[in-house]
Amino acid sequence: MRKSLITTAALAAVGLLALSGCSSRTDATTDPSTAAGFPADSVIGIALPSKTSENWVLAGKLFEDGLKEAGFKGDVQYAGASTTVKDQQDQISAMVTNGAKVIIIGAADGGQLATQAKAAHDAGAIVIAYDRMILNTADVDYYVAYDNFKVGQLQGQALLDGLAANKPEGPYNIELFSGSSDDANSSVFFGGAMDVLQPKIDDGTLVVASGQTDIKQTATAGWKAENAQSRADALLTSTYGTLSLDGVLSPNDTLARAILTSVESQGKPLPVVTGQDSEVESVKSIMAGKQYSTINKDTRVLVAKAIDMAKVLQTGKTPEVNDTKSYDNGVKIVPAYLLPPVIVTKANAAEAYANDPILSPLTK
Repeated sequence: MRKSLITTAALAAVGLLALSGCSSRTDATTDPSTAAGFPADSVIGIALPSKTSENWVLAGKLFEDGLKEAGFKGDVQYAGASTTVKDQQDQISAMVTNGAKVIIIGAADGGQLATQAKAAHDAGAIVIAYDRMILNTADVDYYVAYDNFKVGQLQGQALLDGLAANKPEGPYNIELFSGSSDDANSSVFFGGAMDVLQPKIDDGTLVVASGQTDIKQTATAGWKAENAQSRADALLTSTYGTLSLDGVLSPNDTLARAILTSVESQGKPLPVVTGQDSEVESVKSIMAGKQYSTINKDTRVLVAKAIDMAKVLQTGKTPEVNDTKSYDNGVKIVPAYLLPPVIVTKANAAEAYANDPILSPLTK
C-alpha cells in the first residue's frame, strides 16, 4: 500500500502544521458536485468499526460532540461485532440515502467498501478514510490518520531499546504478532516494524525461535485479545519450554496485555512487549513495569482534524493535505493528512500525557 516513506523532515513538519485552515495546493481536488460547498447544517456520516478498543469508543463520542458544535447533523454509527462488514456496508448505504454530504469511514474491512464508496460519490458525497485506508477504489477522496508506517518503525525501535536495556548483548529470542488481516493498517504497522527489525534478524541479533515471521502466520483475527492469548499460549508451550522469551512485537495495547497474561499464566519472566493506542490499562501496566511501550495517537486531535476537513469542504474549498505520494490504495494515490505518532515508555509517559486529563494522573 505504501509506496514511499515519510522523511524525517516531513514528519517534523507535520507537528508544526495547524489543525485548521485550507491549503492552496492543487494536487487534492474535491468532487465537482460539491465544489460550491453545501449547507452548514448538512448531515455528516461517521461509519466506525465495532468497539474493539478504547480509541474507537472515544472517537464516536468526540465525533458526536464535535459535529454538533460545528453546526452539522452528525450520524455516527458503529458496526456490530458479529456481522461487522455487512453492518458497516448497510450503515454507509443508509447515510447515502439520508443525503450525507461527507462520509468519514473508519473501515471495518477496507477491502469490502468499494461499492459503498462509489454509491456515495454517485450521490455527490465526499468520502474520507479515517485511520484505516479504503482499498481498491477511486472513490475515496482523502485519508486522515497518524503515520502508521512510522508507528511500526517506532514499535520496532522500542523493542530493540527494551531488549538492550534488559540485556546488553544478544542474541535475543523474540516473537512477532500483527493485527487483523482485514484491517489495511495491519500490514502497514508490520511493515514499519520489520523495516527496523529485519536487519537485526538477518545479522542474528534477533532470533524468532518459532520461525513464524510471515504476516499470515503472525496475524490476529479481529484484533481479539483471546486470539492473541491463544497463539501466545501455543508458542510458549511449543517453543519456549527451556528457551527464554526476551521480547514480543505486539501491534496494539489490547494484544499486548493478552500476551503478558499468557506469559504470567505460565509463570515465565515477562518479556519486553510493545503496544499502541495508549489504553488506560496499558498505561497502568507500563507504569507498573510490565508492558514496555505504547504509542500515543491522540484521538482528540485526529477527530478534530477530520471534522476540520468537513468544515473546509462545506465552504467549497480544498482541505489541507501533507502527503500526496505515500498511500496507494490499489487504484489511486489518496491525498492524506498524516499526524505524527509518539512512542511512550515509563521514562517519558508523564511528558507524553501531560495534556491528557485521563492519562496524565496515571503517570504520577
